Amino acid sequence: MKILTNLLCVFCVAMGIAQTEISGVVVDSKNLPIEGANVYLEGTYDGATSDEKGAFSFITEETGNQTLVVSFLSFETYQKFADVSTFNNITIKLRDDVNALDTVVISAGTFEAGDNSKVSVLKPLDVVTTASALGDFVGALQTLPGTATVAEDGRLFVRGGDANETQIFIDGIRVFTPFTPTTNNIPTRGRYSPFLFDGITFSTGGYSAEFGQALSSVLLLNTIEEPDQEKTDIGIMSVGAALGHTEKWEKSSLSVNGSYINLAPYIALFPDRNDWDKPFYGGSGEAVFRRKFYSGMLKLYSAFDVGGFALTQEDINFPEGVYTKLNNSNLYFNGSYRGMLTDKWSIFGGMSYTYAKTDTQYITNDIVDTENSIHAKLKLKRRFSSRFKLNFGAEYFTTDFNENYSNPFTEAMDYGFNNNIAAGFTEADIIFSKQLALKAGLRLEYSQLFKQLTLSPRMALAYKTGQNSQISLAYGNFYQNPNSSILKFNQDLVAENTQHYILNYQLNREGQIFRAEAYYKNYDDLVKYDTEFTMFNSNYTNKGSAYATGLDLFWRDNKSINNVDYWVSYSYLDTERDYQNFPEMATPSFANTHNLSIVGKYWIDDWKSQVGISYAFATGRTYTDPNLGGFLNQTTKNYNSISMNWAYLITQQKILYLSVNNVLGTQNINGYQFANMPDGNGYYNSRALKPAADSFFFIGFFWTISENKTDNQLDNL
Repeated sequence: MKILTNLLCVFCVAMGIAQTEISGVVVDSKNLPIEGANVYLEGTYDGATSDEKGAFSFITEETGNQTLVVSFLSFETYQKFADVSTFNNITIKLRDDVNALDTVVISAGTFEAGDNSKVSVLKPLDVVTTASALGDFVGALQTLPGTATVAEDGRLFVRGGDANETQIFIDGIRVFTPFTPTTNNIPTRGRYSPFLFDGITFSTGGYSAEFGQALSSVLLLNTIEEPDQEKTDIGIMSVGAALGHTEKWEKSSLSVNGSYINLAPYIALFPDRNDWDKPFYGGSGEAVFRRKFYSGMLKLYSAFDVGGFALTQEDINFPEGVYTKLNNSNLYFNGSYRGMLTDKWSIFGGMSYTYAKTDTQYITNDIVDTENSIHAKLKLKRRFSSRFKLNFGAEYFTTDFNENYSNPFTEAMDYGFNNNIAAGFTEADIIFSKQLALKAGLRLEYSQLFKQLTLSPRMALAYKTGQNSQISLAYGNFYQNPNSSILKFNQDLVAENTQHYILNYQLNREGQIFRAEAYYKNYDDLVKYDTEFTMFNSNYTNKGSAYATGLDLFWRDNKSINNVDYWVSYSYLDTERDYQNFPEMATPSFANTHNLSIVGKYWIDDWKSQVGISYAFATGRTYTDPNLGGFLNQTTKNYNSISMNWAYLITQQKILYLSVNNVLGTQNINGYQFANMPDGNGYYNSRALKPAADSFFFIGFFWTISENKTDNQLDNL
C-alpha cells in the first residue's frame, strides 16, 4: 500500500510538471486591445477568449512544438508554430482582413457593374431600364462620365479618344467586330444581348496590363456564371420579336436566344428624313454553354447575325441624293476555361474567332470587306497570401483583312493586310493593409506587321481616407495599331501610343456613391495623311499628336427618396488633336467640352409600374465653315434630349414596356455639310446634318415562363 501511495505521488508531481501556462495580449494594428478573440492550440481543446483588455490565459498539458491559433472576425487568423514554453506573456498583433468588404478598392478609371462587385455604379439591369439606352450597352454607358455625345455614331467616345480607341471583351477574350456596320449619320448598335451578361467593367483609362490594343478604354462583359433555373423568354416588339430559353442540368446549362428586327413597319408609320428602299432588317442568335468541373468552369459562347438596308440620303453635292446599300454577316465564337490548379494556383485560358463580311454599294462603288480574326490567351495566377497575388500570361492576336473595290469605270482593286501581335504581361496585386493597395504591371507586345517591340508599364495605387472614402492614382502607357481603314493601304507605320494620368476620389455609402476623377492623356505617333479621306495614294506618317484633360463627376442615390433611384454624371473635356488630315492642332468634331446626364427611375406601387426619365445635354461640337478663315472654326448648337420609359407589370412574369427617345422632338444638329464648290458669289452653301428622326418610339411585350413563376426579364420589377 505504501509503495502504491508513493507511485501515485510521483505521477501527480510529473503531471504538474507537464502543465504549461499560455498567456498574453491580443491587439490590433494600432495596439488597441481586441476583446473576444479566440485563442487555442490547434488540434486540442485547450484555449481561452481575450477579455476587455485583450488579455488571455489558459493551462495546457501539451509539450514540445505546437501551433497557437488566434482568430477574430474581420481580422486575419494568426498562427505560430513553436515550443509551448515560448507562448507565455506574449503580444499578438492581428492584421486587418483585407478580404473584408470595407477594404480599399483600386477604382481609378474603372466603373464596376454587377452584383459581385464591391463598388457597383451600374447594374446589368440598367442597360434595359435606362430610358435613353434602348437596350444597348453603349446607350447605358453613355450616361456615365467620360463619354461624349456623338448621336450619329452610336459607339463609345471616351475622354477625347475616337471610337476606334475602345475595345470590347467577352469573358476576357477580344471581340473584333462588336458593332453592326452602318452608314453616315445613322448610329450603330452593339451586336450582343444584355440579358446574357451579369457583370460589366468599363475602364475609362488606366486599365490592367492584361488588356492591350486600346488607347482609351476597355469594356469587359462577363456572361452569367450559372442560371438559377430553367426558363423561356418571349419578346414581341414594335420592331421585331425575340425568343430565348435556358436549359439546366446537374453540372451544365445552355442558354440560347434569337431575334429578328425589321424597321419597315415602323418606318411606314413614322417616316424619317431618309428615302428607304429597304429599311434595316436583321436576324441574330446567341448561345452560351456552361460546364462545371470539380475545380473550374468551361464556357462556350457563340453569336451570329445577318442584316442589311438600302436607302438614299440627302447630299448637298448630289441633287438626286446618295444611294447606299449594305449587307453584313458576322460570326463570333468564344471559348474559355477558368479554374483552380491548386489552392494557390489558378488558370484562365480562352480563344475567340471572328468572321465578318460586309458588302457595301455606295453610289456606283461596290466595296466588299472580309475579316478573319483570332485571339488566344493563357493566364496564370499565383496567390502567395491574401495580401499578395501575381498574374502573368501571354496572348496572340491575328487579323486577316481583305477589301475588294470595284466600280464601272475602273479595274477592280484588292487591298488588305495581316496583322499579327504577340504579347506577354505580368501584374502584381499588393494589399499592404485595408487602407493601402497597389496594382503594378508590365505589358510587352511585338507587332509582326511593323517589326516593333513595345513595353507598357501600368500602375494604380489606392488609399482609404475614411470609413467610406478613398483616393486612387493611376498611370499607364498604351499602344494600338492603326485601324483597317489605314492599314489596308499602308503598313509602313508604327503603333500609336498614349499615356494616362488619373487621380480619383470615391465615396461609397449604403445606397449612395460619389466619384470625382481628374485625368490627363498625352498622345504620340498618331497617323496623319494628306487627302480628304484615306486612299491608296495618300501619304501616311506617324507625325500626329494630341492631348486630352478633364474632370468627371458621378453621383448615384437609391436611398434618400423612397422608391426612387437616380444618378447624375458630368464631364468636362479639353482636348486638341493633330492627326488624320488635320492641318493644325484643333478640337476634333467628336468632342464635347461639357456633357451632362441625369437618369431617374421611380417605382409606383399602385400602378405596378416603373417609370424612368433620362436627360442628356452636351455643348456643341466643332465643324469647319469654308466661308470663314481657319480650321474647325465653328461649333454646332448645344445638344438636348429627354427620353422616357414605362414598364408595367401585367402579372409577375408579363411586362409591357414603352419608351420614347427625345420625347420633346428637340431639333438636334450633328454637324454641317458644305458644298464642294462655291456658288457664283463665292459662297459655299451648306445643310444641317440632322438625325434621321427626331424621336424614336418603342413598344414591347415580354413574357417569362419559369419554374418559380416569379422571374421576369426585368428582375427587380
